[in-house]
Amino acid sequence: MKQVQAIVVGGGCIGLSAALGLANLGKKVLLIDAGKPANVNNEEFGLRVSAISKASQALFENLGIWQGIQAQRLAPYTDMDVRDKDSIGRIHFSSNDLELTELGHIVENEVIRQALINKCESHSNLEVLFETPYSSIHQTDEQVLVTLASGEPVMAELLIACDGANSAIRGQFKMPITFWDYDHHAIVATIKTQAAHTNTARQVFLPTGPLAFLPLPQQNTHSIVWSTSPDQAQQLLAMGDAEFNKALTAAFDSELGLCSVASQRVSFPLKMRYARKWVENRVILMGDAAHTIHPLAGLGMNLGLKDVAKLLQLIADEQHGVFANAKTLRHYEMARKADAQTHIAMMQGLKELFEGSNPVKKLIRGIGLNLVDAAKPIKHLFAEKALQ
Repeated sequence: MKQVQAIVVGGGCIGLSAALGLANLGKKVLLIDAGKPANVNNEEFGLRVSAISKASQALFENLGIWQGIQAQRLAPYTDMDVRDKDSIGRIHFSSNDLELTELGHIVENEVIRQALINKCESHSNLEVLFETPYSSIHQTDEQVLVTLASGEPVMAELLIACDGANSAIRGQFKMPITFWDYDHHAIVATIKTQAAHTNTARQVFLPTGPLAFLPLPQQNTHSIVWSTSPDQAQQLLAMGDAEFNKALTAAFDSELGLCSVASQRVSFPLKMRYARKWVENRVILMGDAAHTIHPLAGLGMNLGLKDVAKLLQLIADEQHGVFANAKTLRHYEMARKADAQTHIAMMQGLKELFEGSNPVKKLIRGIGLNLVDAAKPIKHLFAEKALQ
């Protein structure tokens, strides 16, 4: 029987980061995933991108993969511009105000994943098995037994479930969740514009939901995330490219000139999920298996990476104690649940505040954005929070 200290189920960015971090701490780790490894397309940009915060960049640097990401492609953004459609409200953040070279980076998820896989596959403490489903998971007070679909049994002291928003492991161990439908679908696509993005991440709040233009490595190329009602999303997907280009240009008030879609358009429903229990004896949840939130502030990936960073910090602090002991896992659950709750509440509040075209709400939004933009200490506080 194969024996390791930790098994990670799920080979996305969060699972790979957790596995690599534990291996760097000297733990013997196995990562399994039923899917295929990353496939970075050198000819076109991936549709799923993340706004990587300074804190997440620091984690990637500690894991030794930031250079691998830089060697592929990424786009630093030095400014953020947020405004309310047809309103006086606008707020602008600049890295210069915070004495930083940039506020963060826009990186394709598959680029991050490829850099992680490259590092993991050369690590002596870590085995990565893609296209390797499991058939069963059983646990005792001290051990977890995972039987692979091939019939091979693997014993570990800890199992980390990074198997996504519809986590089968969360379901198997009856770890309850709270969830609601945001009643939004997000359309993602790669867009070309007449004007250059000048390393600025832009977002406009429309009555039906937020529309974000995120800079990509080419100056006239952006990744968009258009969150809107399911009906409008269906209509936008059904349009031909020329009609969609007109709708997008109008929605963004031609701020970057004419828009031209340069990829397929993909839509996915947005739901909030929050696990009310993150630890079941020797099984823990992480990333989307524990929480999903609205993408309007681009926090999803960063929130999952904060899960990873917290667990690694706690494991490192155990020193010569029992690996992943009950105290460590309780601390992980309490700290990360509290942070996730805060972000979920913040996203829901922002969604409700900026949704709709009620004139009173629009006035409040406009005045509020302008007041924050003018009040430098408060504005800096908002910016510094976003960097974490």
